[in-house]
Amino acid sequence: MKIAAIIIFILMYVLMILLPKHRYLVALGTALVYIIGGILPFGQVWGVIDWNVLLMLWGTMMLVDYFIASKMPARVADWLLKISKNVMWVTIAMSLFSGLISAFIDNVATVLMVAPVGLAVCKKLKINPVPMIISIAVSSNLQGAATLVGDTTSIMLAAAAKMDFNDFFWMNGKPGIFFAVELGALATVFIMLILFRKDTQKVDSDQLTEVTDYVPTIMMLAHIVFLIIASFIPNKPEITNGVICVVCGIINIVWEYLKHKDKEELISCLKNMDYQTMALLLGLFMVIGGITEIGLIDDLANGIASIGTGNIFLLYTIIVWGSVLISAFIDNIPYVATMLPVLGGVASVMGGDPNLLYFGLLIGATLGGNITPIGASANIAGVGMLRKEGYEVRFRDFMRIGVPFTLTAVLVGYLFIWFVWK
Repeated sequence: MKIAAIIIFILMYVLMILLPKHRYLVALGTALVYIIGGILPFGQVWGVIDWNVLLMLWGTMMLVDYFIASKMPARVADWLLKISKNVMWVTIAMSLFSGLISAFIDNVATVLMVAPVGLAVCKKLKINPVPMIISIAVSSNLQGAATLVGDTTSIMLAAAAKMDFNDFFWMNGKPGIFFAVELGALATVFIMLILFRKDTQKVDSDQLTEVTDYVPTIMMLAHIVFLIIASFIPNKPEITNGVICVVCGIINIVWEYLKHKDKEELISCLKNMDYQTMALLLGLFMVIGGITEIGLIDDLANGIASIGTGNIFLLYTIIVWGSVLISAFIDNIPYVATMLPVLGGVASVMGGDPNLLYFGLLIGATLGGNITPIGASANIAGVGMLRKEGYEVRFRDFMRIGVPFTLTAVLVGYLFIWFVWK
């Protein structure tokens, strides 16, 4: 059954590359095959779906339409154009801004909040928004590992290693993973300078767009604040972040409806939500759940650990770069969940510091999702927003930016963690 599951999984990716407009159908179809074939037992379907991410996506989407209509993204775009020299520096500024926010809230929510600003900038300049939105998504993934509250994998590491928020900054007298991630982020600025070196079009904005409604912006900021507050609450339900986003979205919709009494506006908001992106994520969650159920991720984790046993540098190297490769195609959450106890046991046997391996795992697994457009939920959300604007993102379009971003950030983090924690 494992061989069949692997063949079907590979076929799914091939079809996604060949049929970019129908990725959600390919993912759902693959999930159905897994269920019918017994790879994913029907009773496990509900449990393998990350409802928290789907609820976050749905709730934030409720805010996005109103946020864009309020002209606030256009106002922020005017401000960015005013302080930037050219298109290249606007893209760099948007990417760094996305990364900063993503260090404290979920990557998907970050992309859905920042991408509308990027789209507004590109519309004003009449340029292709694909490179900028990809950069925003990739940067949000990059910074997710910087703090305990930035990504689910960070929370999992903190629980396994008994770490608190401050340990990500300074731990056992040494700088933590925060500095590894931030150095990687700074290194990607040089990558952007190379990738976007031809985008020298001058930008300027003599006037600021008038914001027509501040309520969507207030709700956007409110849901960010609530997400940050919730991140410090121990033992909270897994769907807490999703519920926060949905509640904020519903409050915004109800407020706008009571204010304008416009049913068509309400219907338009519900119609404009990106159901294809949600369907794609739904399908991928079930597919990843299937290969996890049959033990494929366990095999990968144990294989990585066993290859490097006996040589701590070799093991560390395999963990980092093996995690990059695996996370480009497989959801990093079940992979990290499987690897953490394996690495703890290996470190104990070898007599080494488990934090070296833990941090290496997080660097590789979190940043590896940046290689492909479906390697991380934030990438899927960003590509979905571009599709709504009429831009189909091919694998090679995404990888042109994602691969150099990933390799650069991982290399810097890899070297930093080794020399600090070896």
